[in-house]
Amino acid sequence: MKKVLLPLHEPVFGGNEWRYVKRCLDSTWVSTGAAFVERFEAAVASRLGVRHAVAVVNGTAALHLALEAAGVEAGCEVLAPSLTFIATANSAAYLGARPRFVDADPSTMGLDPVVLQDYLSRKARVRRGACWHRDTGRRVAACLPVHVLGHPPRLDRLLEVCGRWRIPVVEDATESLGSTFQGRAAGTFGLAGALSFNGNKIITTGGGGMVVTDDAATAARLRHLSTQAKKDPVAYVHDRLGYNYRLPGINAALGLAQLEQLDGFVKRKRRVARWYASALAGTDLAFRWEPDGARSNFWLNAVFAGSRDRARRIMAGLAAAGIESRPLWTPCHRQPIFKPPLTAGTLPVTDSLWRATVTLPSSANMTRRDVEAVARVLSSCP
Repeated sequence: MKKVLLPLHEPVFGGNEWRYVKRCLDSTWVSTGAAFVERFEAAVASRLGVRHAVAVVNGTAALHLALEAAGVEAGCEVLAPSLTFIATANSAAYLGARPRFVDADPSTMGLDPVVLQDYLSRKARVRRGACWHRDTGRRVAACLPVHVLGHPPRLDRLLEVCGRWRIPVVEDATESLGSTFQGRAAGTFGLAGALSFNGNKIITTGGGGMVVTDDAATAARLRHLSTQAKKDPVAYVHDRLGYNYRLPGINAALGLAQLEQLDGFVKRKRRVARWYASALAGTDLAFRWEPDGARSNFWLNAVFAGSRDRARRIMAGLAAAGIESRPLWTPCHRQPIFKPPLTAGTLPVTDSLWRATVTLPSSANMTRRDVEAVARVLSSCP
């Protein structure tokens, strides 16, 4: 195994990271009560154009809280794509709800609104202002679309469908900070949106996440739940089951410095994507470009190889050259923990994309020479 010369996605620290973290350390307020937490929340809210932002320990916690704040509870169903990292489905299962997996849209890789509408028209009914599944009798409590690899799904159609069926929308925007759809920031379309600042995301806090919303009541519930549902901070009275989910100040200080560079990161990552598109234009590999109406952050660039065997040959060739790559996640409907899975019909597009897609090095600090080196290996794999 050769040493990795080009990682899949590495963080770039070129701003105020050292200064802000030192300032946080010098203050001795390094935990959740640090001023940097509120500063980071305010900066993210301003950047995305929302009224409220609640910083938490990771993107999974953000998804969990957002779904609970949206009213998801035990015995409900949550509509979600299967082509996503397992945290999307787990966040519903944490609450005792069952994820029901919907096929992917080939143009976006995200949840397909046409498939969703067709399924609901056959299997759902609206009663008492909510959506109920005709066969299971369960309330369909939320829809959780994912911005796969940073590419927004068809949010206008998804919101239209979910509005018709009285289903709250919570966006899994954990991969799409800096992306927009129809000029509006990813994560700001539904009742709430979940962000991730993991070490491999476009900006990082080491580990961290955030829930954004325009709804004041939802924001208040998020803050309450994320601080152990502490009703009286002096007497330590807790009025419901809560979570120790707040983001520490050191992480927020790092995140604030990273956020200041977000526009530059997006610009550079979009340039990397254009280099890939140009370098692969003469090949039979389908490079994943941004969907219509979207301006993507190109968190991870990807190619469709046509078959699983070819995808595996490509990844082996890249690894031999010291270039990191990976397949898409094993779909949730194929995971042992969700057997038997609840699905909205068959999922042929999901399975096809999973088997034959390869994600490529996508760091913001990549050079054109780096991209051309990757492209040469791709072109040499039959």
